Amino acid sequence: MNISDLIESFIVDKLNEQRNVELKRNELASTLGCVPSQINYVISTRFTTERGYIVESRRGGGGYIKISRVVVPEGDMLMHIINSIGDAIDQRSVAAILSNLVSDGFISEKVAKIIMSACSDKALMIIALSNDRNRVRASIFKNILISLV
Repeated sequence: MNISDLIESFIVDKLNEQRNVELKRNELASTLGCVPSQINYVISTRFTTERGYIVESRRGGGGYIKISRVVVPEGDMLMHIINSIGDAIDQRSVAAILSNLVSDGFISEKVAKIIMSACSDKALMIIALSNDRNRVRASIFKNILISLV
């Protein structure tokens, strides 16, 4: 297990105990044997709103990170996701949203793989411009999610 996975696992374990957790960067880095910038990296890449987290951060002396897991009724969650997608979405963001839906038990891994296949760069490679591809992907993804509501 690499250090990023270890940091994520530690924070997720804390969040499983309580819905939100407040951590001090330096203390967490010391506990896990890493540097504070590694904590920042994991927070910014793995605890995103797309994955269902709200992060508050204060830097400087005594800086802290407060991470909350957002709990929303399933229908409301899907509508929130649909509304937040906007006109375009990239493949990585679709994967993050699907991962969150699987983690929350809203869809199965098999369904997530099917949706990911429909929204992948490979499926949309006939569309030359990435901006156009992301717009088509958003339309497909939103229509699939609407069918799940």
